[in-house]
Amino acid sequence: MLKPKPFLLIVDDDVAVCKSLGFFFKQKGFHPILASHPTEAMGVLEEFSFACVILDMNFKIETTGEEGLMALEAIKKKKPELPVVLLTGWGTMELAIEGMKRGAADFISKPWDNTHLLEAVNTAITLKQKVSPKTKYTPSQERKKLEEQCDFKAIIGQDPKLLEVLQTIGRVAQTDAPVLIMGESGTGKELIAEAIHQNSRRRDENFVKVNLGGISQSLFESEMFGHKKGAFTGAHADREGRFALAHKGSIFLDEMGELDLSSQVKLLRVLQERKFEVLGSSTPQSADFRVISATNKVLPELVQEGKFREDLFFRINLITIYLPSLRERKKDIPLLAQHFLDELTKSYGLGNRQIAKEAMQWLQEQPLKGNIRELKNWVESTVLMTTAEELQIADFQQNPTYINAFQGEVEAPVQVQEGHTLEQMEERMVRQALEANHYKIAPAAKSLGISRNALYRKIEKYNISDA
Repeated sequence: MLKPKPFLLIVDDDVAVCKSLGFFFKQKGFHPILASHPTEAMGVLEEFSFACVILDMNFKIETTGEEGLMALEAIKKKKPELPVVLLTGWGTMELAIEGMKRGAADFISKPWDNTHLLEAVNTAITLKQKVSPKTKYTPSQERKKLEEQCDFKAIIGQDPKLLEVLQTIGRVAQTDAPVLIMGESGTGKELIAEAIHQNSRRRDENFVKVNLGGISQSLFESEMFGHKKGAFTGAHADREGRFALAHKGSIFLDEMGELDLSSQVKLLRVLQERKFEVLGSSTPQSADFRVISATNKVLPELVQEGKFREDLFFRINLITIYLPSLRERKKDIPLLAQHFLDELTKSYGLGNRQIAKEAMQWLQEQPLKGNIRELKNWVESTVLMTTAEELQIADFQQNPTYINAFQGEVEAPVQVQEGHTLEQMEERMVRQALEANHYKIAPAAKSLGISRNALYRKIEKYNISDA
């Protein structure tokens, strides 16, 4: 039995646009219904079970876009689950962003690229599909169930918060939806990005990693778009850019919050048009790629501060994954520690090593501000610095990595004595910091939260010496 074609509602007052889109989507297996005005669209909305709507933003000469926004709100009010993809011209980008805020699934600039538009529609349809009622499982059962559907062998843990992340990956990996991964440093954002790629249709193509924080503004175009020989001083040969390398695959844009505003504009244009120009060439090149971004910063706050473009933010975060810190998934610390220990003993040929139960419990109570990266380094350095077959709490505590990482982490509360002035309290704190750090200026200043110069001035002020 043939599967029925999904109905697609196309709303645009330009007859040529409607017919062109209708013909294209009919070839791609859809049953397009055309409407020249939002009023007409609302009239047919109940007649068919639409899979998606393509909605133009402008229906007046003034191109204010207000009718498009009103139509979007009316459609979402009537059919909240129905995805709407907006078509917008360059002059209405702000309105498109407003449309995304009001529930649009995506927005595509005119003139559009058919392949990109088809991807946007297919992604919107896939993501809106309802998930079946969830059966209750234990964390280990849920993890096993997820692994039957996806490849998550590189990700260790079964905390409920992590399982939520893996469930999201399972739902969105097969789409081309842009994903933004947010979380502290060391939480494993790159592993999550790799898992998305490995479980996607693009798994056999390149997974291109880019650390945006390590690319200067002057080299951004050369690194990302490539250059021709002689394009600038030092360009001794042709260079292929990162987007070209990611063609048919995925590109992972790490440290997104570090990108300067000038480079953000250039990046936004490529993500919208899927086209770029190689430095030294005036011929645009096209690339088909899936974008996965990551940051340890809070992008919405950067948007409010004017440090990150709002239109770029909405372009990269159709799906947002928050990766919990290790402090939020403490039950996974023993699993991770044992995993790192097994890997290390095997790679270094150290025989059987274990972590004592008391040491495991103690590890779970540590702040681990560096998250998984810090835990891995701590376990590795402890294993290499002790010959004991069973690692105890003392082995971890005596590790210089631990001492350096947590020096001054826990401080005795300052007792405010009656009759003491603010200056007397300050002098006491400065003396305590210097004594605790053996009169070494840099660590003492760090523990006080002031600069070295400021500490020198206070030492002089209070006539403090190490004598």
